[in-house]
Amino acid sequence: MGFCGKMCHLLFMRLLPILVVAVAAFIGWLGSQEVPEGTFFATLIPVLGGYLPPPITGPWTTPGTKEVPADLAPVPRPVGEILLKLPGGSQMPANGLGMCCRPTAYDPESVRRTVLWYLLLGGRHIDDADVYWNHGPVGEAIHEGVARGVPRSEIFVTTKLFPRFYGQNATVTAVHRFLKELGLDYLDLVLMHAPAHPLGAYGECVGKSYKECRQETWQALSSLRAQGLIREIGVSNFNVRQMEEIRELQAAPIAANQFQFNPWVPDWLLETYAYCQQHGIVVTAYASLGMFFQKAQTETVATLKDLASTHGKSVSQVLLRWALQKKVSVIPGTGNPKHMKENLEVYGFQFSDAEMASIDALRSDPSGKAFFFTPQDDS
Repeated sequence: MGFCGKMCHLLFMRLLPILVVAVAAFIGWLGSQEVPEGTFFATLIPVLGGYLPPPITGPWTTPGTKEVPADLAPVPRPVGEILLKLPGGSQMPANGLGMCCRPTAYDPESVRRTVLWYLLLGGRHIDDADVYWNHGPVGEAIHEGVARGVPRSEIFVTTKLFPRFYGQNATVTAVHRFLKELGLDYLDLVLMHAPAHPLGAYGECVGKSYKECRQETWQALSSLRAQGLIREIGVSNFNVRQMEEIRELQAAPIAANQFQFNPWVPDWLLETYAYCQQHGIVVTAYASLGMFFQKAQTETVATLKDLASTHGKSVSQVLLRWALQKKVSVIPGTGNPKHMKENLEVYGFQFSDAEMASIDALRSDPSGKAFFFTPQDDS
């Protein structure tokens, strides 16, 4: 071993104990948080994007979303806006704002500005989750939007219950916490965020089957819905069997299922989509523009580029419009007011049957697998 090798080995051996202690301390700190998974992602995603992690360093000194002018008044809702009717009588705007999985989704002031911009630009559907770590600033923005003239009755607020809080009592406690954090009297839609926790059962679900845990949670949500604290309830990332387990309870109907949906969906998710369409369950797509770091890749797909050129739109608008014509709700995430406006303009054009078929055909392109990643949870 040369001099450099020996020095590197020595340095590694000196640093290894420090790294072990640091990792152990971080894991211990995460475990002390009310929603450890949310704190983890609120730390990781900004770091991956080259930003300081708010859970550790605090709010950013310079928010990632520009300030909303104090005199900015709400503009009318989008012309041709599509509203999807849910079983409880609610109407969900088909085009929403996703509040996850980008660095600005975890800085409180950036979040507040983002949601306020969206409401004032005519958007009305906010898609959030407990694990997104931002209920507080989302609620602040909703209240400010209402104060500026956006009726609360027009704002559709979705949030999600993470599997850590599944079970009768845990579900009730968590939903009351959501209402307090958001400062709202009711929630428009609450989704079970996943069929099961990736690390196994927690709390009240320990010792129960996944099916029993899900059904118990659904019964609790149904009770909260009957009390008027929630208007609609649904699921996220559930497959056909898991939805059938819920439906066999004959409790509150499944209003929506949110899962990754874009032109490159695998067969099992296409089956889930068809089941939802057949049974009146609204589908909401996340990652409709490609998963996480894949959005730039979608800009290179020739079919999408050609359609964008034909209609004078962007590739992102093409993908969103395709989903809407598949009767799917979309929730693209952005902290940029310009992009929000563009996303809300997708009601203003339409694809022919032939154009829709050309996008559908992208499923058969082997390279499309690069644009899709959602492992099936068959718990």
